[in-house]
Parts: sequence; structure tokens; C-alpha cells
Amino acid sequence: MSKFVLPEPVVRIEDVRELARDLLVIPNRRVPLVPNIGVVGGAHSVLVVETGMGPRNAEAVLAFAAEYAAGRRLYLTTTHFHPEHAFGAQVFAGKATFLVNRAQAEDLAAKGVAYLEMFRGLGEPVARQLEGVEIASPDVVYDDAYDLDLGGRVVRLRAAGRAHSRGDQVITVPDAGVMFTGDLVEAGQFAIFPWFPPYDTDVSGIRWISVMRRLADASPQVVVPGHGDVGGPQLLADVRDYLELLRDETWARRDSAVSEHTIVEEVRALMIERHPEWAGREWIDKGVGCLCAEHPV
Repeated sequence: MSKFVLPEPVVRIEDVRELARDLLVIPNRRVPLVPNIGVVGGAHSVLVVETGMGPRNAEAVLAFAAEYAAGRRLYLTTTHFHPEHAFGAQVFAGKATFLVNRAQAEDLAAKGVAYLEMFRGLGEPVARQLEGVEIASPDVVYDDAYDLDLGGRVVRLRAAGRAHSRGDQVITVPDAGVMFTGDLVEAGQFAIFPWFPPYDTDVSGIRWISVMRRLADASPQVVVPGHGDVGGPQLLADVRDYLELLRDETWARRDSAVSEHTIVEEVRALMIERHPEWAGREWIDKGVGCLCAEHPV
């Protein structure tokens, strides 16, 4: 049997979609390890959300954003520190102001090199995009909340708290009803649990559920997920409902002293039966492992 090789994770500046006035998304086209990328404009400044993986992707994103900005000041932010979202920030140095929440900046500094090595091991197409990566340091770091004035449009940057990662950030554009969630939300895919004990166990299924409830309460009109198709508020409800079901089914079996292997097998089968069309089935097992560890004693 041939080993599955990930496709080249290349950001392609095509099929760019205008979500609202002066607000674009470069879609990921459902290519693994390519994020949805946002470009949000105001009278005097433009904010780029996500860089793509590595310098070459980031150069394409920066070139597009600079042309679109047409002389307006550039800002860059990322939803969390993972490589396909943030490992192109070095390209923006001197050309854009890079700002993120403190927990994300700490993640980037503490885990960036380890994640770079881990992702290089995912295959030659991924390793190629990671050639020449240098872990960038943000220019501006905030604690919990930052309102960025782009000129006649304020963008809200908010630290979500520990969930998919320790430093998740949500970006909302209130006047357009648009929310960028990063990997707190995927469309058509099981939630990504980066549960890699003992190396990285910062993901929290329980806190993630709480974050999803808060985001759903915000009632955005348009949700831009980390990966997958742009949608409406139902995307938030779908992730919340999945995580709650994953927790309930995992904990019910944990309460019965079933082995973790059996829990994984049974819960995986149930989740696939519930969402047969979703991609990323390998993340179900990681989610069960995380929630087993979070089971109240």
C-alpha cells in the first residue's frame, strides 16, 4: 500500500471572495495545511489575517495585500501560532506591524522551533514550504483585547483563552458581521485536537466548548473558519454540538471504567456515523484522548 503524501500546501491568490465592503478572503480551496486568509481594509490601513505556511506563501499574500492596500498602512495578525497560520510572518517584517495576543506570542516563542521540526516531518511538500522559516517576534503584544482602528472601521482582536491552543485569537469586524475563528472552527472537518502527550497537551476540550458557546452568543453573520468553506453562524453551533457530544460520549464510557482503547473505537465509530461526510477522522482519536485526560476524577 502506498503511503499518503500531503499535497503541496500552497496559497493560491484565486477565487478571492469579497465578504463585505473592503473585506476579502483568500479561500483555502480545501487544501490541507492551507488556511483561509483575510484582508480587511479601512480608510488608512489594511489588516491581513494569517500568513500561509512559510516564506513563499507569505510573499504571495504580502504582494496581494500590498497591491490591494494601494498605499494604506499594513498590519498582520494570526489566529494562533501553528505553522500554516503564522510561519510566514518574517516576510512582513518592516512592511507591516505584526500584532497578536500575549498567550499566542508566548506559544510562538516557546513552541515555534519544535513545531517547525514536527511539520517538516510531514513530508517533502510541507518541508519545501518551510524552507528558510525564521520564527518572527510580534511588534505589538496585547493581553486580552485590542481594538485596531483601520480608519472608519474598528477590528476587534480578542484572546479566546486556552482551547485549540493556549493562545487562540478571534478577530471580528463588527460593521460587517464577520468573524475569523482560526482553528477553533473548521467547516466540513472534525475539530483538530493537537493532543501530543507528553510534548504538547495545551489543547482543552472543556475550555473549547466554553469558547464556542461565547462565540455563538456573539451571533456573527459570516464565519471564516480556519479551514473549509466560509459559512454562517451554524458553523459555530456545529462545532459546539460536536465537542459536547464528543465529551458526553467519552465521559460516559470513562465513568464505566472502559479502557481508553475501547472508548476511542466506540466513540470514533459513533462520530463517523453522525458526520460521515466530514474529513479529518484521525482527529477524533486525539479528541477522545484529550477528554479522557480532562475527565473529572
